[in-house]
Amino acid sequence: MFDRLTTPVVHLLLAVAAVIIFALGFLVVADVIGRGVFNSPVKGTPELVSMSIVIICFLLAPYAVQSGGMLKADILVGAFGARGQAFSELASGVLGALLFGLIVWGGAMPALEAFTAGEYEGEGALRVPAWPARVIVVAGAALVVLIYLARAVRALRVLFDRAHAA
Repeated sequence: MFDRLTTPVVHLLLAVAAVIIFALGFLVVADVIGRGVFNSPVKGTPELVSMSIVIICFLLAPYAVQSGGMLKADILVGAFGARGQAFSELASGVLGALLFGLIVWGGAMPALEAFTAGEYEGEGALRVPAWPARVIVVAGAALVVLIYLARAVRALRVLFDRAHAA
């Protein structure tokens, strides 16, 4: 049930990240051509690229967790058996939720302050608002927390079902 609710959102974030990556490709090419041919780079490219990298990472993080693409040692986990794999999934879910929960906790107030204070990144010709990146970091991390918690609950169910069956 939870996956049916989150999968469309996760795929939407994946598509948004792909569009940003595609647009960044054009921006970087335009900057290189402008720099090399016209001796005039596209203003604000470093600020936009650095901000976009953070945004892309936190747009892709929910997909990485939901699809099972996060780093794990399959050889070790595979050797544990079904109960060991469920315990590993439970530990992974709890620790992942804790880590990304700390990102949410540490980033929520700075995101709110960046929005209310009108914080900007960059100097000179192009100043990029900081709040979109900060909000996406918090929102992406919050979604990852929910996905990790759902995985932990699934693992708990497997552990208890196997305990009752034994």
